[in-house]
Amino acid sequence: MAKKRVLVKFSGEALAGENGYGIDTQILHFISKEIKLLIDNDIEVAVVIGGGNIIRGVSAAADGIIKRTSGDYMGMLATCINGIAIQEAFEHAGLDARLLSAIDMQEIGESFIVRRAKRHLEKGRVVVFAGGTGNPYFTTDTAGTLRASEIEADFIIKATKVDGVYTKDPHKFDDAVKLPTLTYDEALADDIKVMDDTSIALAKENMLPIIVCNMFEKGNLLAILEGDRTLCSVVK
Repeated sequence: MAKKRVLVKFSGEALAGENGYGIDTQILHFISKEIKLLIDNDIEVAVVIGGGNIIRGVSAAADGIIKRTSGDYMGMLATCINGIAIQEAFEHAGLDARLLSAIDMQEIGESFIVRRAKRHLEKGRVVVFAGGTGNPYFTTDTAGTLRASEIEADFIIKATKVDGVYTKDPHKFDDAVKLPTLTYDEALADDIKVMDDTSIALAKENMLPIIVCNMFEKGNLLAILEGDRTLCSVVK
């Protein structure tokens, strides 16, 4: 297998587990083992994590008391909290990990510099990107696509709780149909939610394939990157 470089995008809610909020350390443990499988198979891995398990900028600013820009910065700080947690989990699993933040916080991580990130990846370290894009009005989905483009990743993996993209929510509708492959333009359609429109448009511009899969099935990520496309949907 040719050496691959991937970026995995997790939602912050994924870390919350059944609690719906906060950080479930058993989820961290599971994620770290799945990422270790990739590293052990000579795949370079970067991670972007959301902050919705702690606070979402849009929700914080919903009633107008908190400005949208301030709410978004609060969300970015939430991703840094999650970034610290996942870095600790990676190190606990025996991985070498580095936290790079778009917001300068030298006490907890390094400032984001793309050459630095690439060098860490080349050395076999897992790179955790925190702080979103560092700018309000952009989601962590967009941050994921941006960072994947900057580090010249082969794929961005959108880790979800389903095994791909469906015409409807498969958890609610028995007649939902899985779409094994779809174009960027199809993914931008209003009735198909893969990532937000800005992130998909950026992926299209940079010809970056998006893999949508169920992160929470043991061994899925490695199997997909080794070529099993029955476990995912691919946007390209």
